[in-house]
Amino acid sequence: MTDPGPNRPTGTAVEQEIPVETPTGAIEARAAPSGGVAEAPPMEGPDAAELEDRWRRAVADLDNLRKRYAREIGRERAAERELVTAAFLPVLDTIDRALEHAGADPQAIVEGVRSLREQALAVVTGLGFGREDDAGVPFDPARHEVVGVVDADSSGVPPGSVAAVLRPGYGAPGRQLRPAAVTVAQRSGD
Repeated sequence: MTDPGPNRPTGTAVEQEIPVETPTGAIEARAAPSGGVAEAPPMEGPDAAELEDRWRRAVADLDNLRKRYAREIGRERAAERELVTAAFLPVLDTIDRALEHAGADPQAIVEGVRSLREQALAVVTGLGFGREDDAGVPFDPARHEVVGVVDADSSGVPPGSVAAVLRPGYGAPGRQLRPAAVTVAQRSGD
């Protein structure tokens, strides 16, 4: 077995080497441990203990910051899940009421489904993502997905405009959840 050298740890995988200035001013390469933080270089002199203590405190502060950030992200995600779930609870209540009256007049069931749709749409809009289902507007590739092309003369809309919306899109300015599936008007020779 070969000698690993004066600066190489034995029996461990080296992820990277970090250049470190020694107290004499020479530069040596020291291996960073697998955690990604280099070990403090050995120091000599009266300030060495103080510097090493400061270095260890800085590493501990960084580790505490990482842990605190991970906890905060977990709390924020849980709060957002609660917010969205609470927004949909009235929709579930309406579904339960509709199922209780399933044997009722068909017109009452249709009205219940319309009410349910309006509640669900209000929840999605309240979360910041409006419904996009306008025909006749200019085609926008950021908001629309073309699924067909129709003749502009027969559709009654100008060329390059949305002739019909087959599936509505939902989004906010600068952020699309789902583009609207549309047919676009085009002249015969284009």
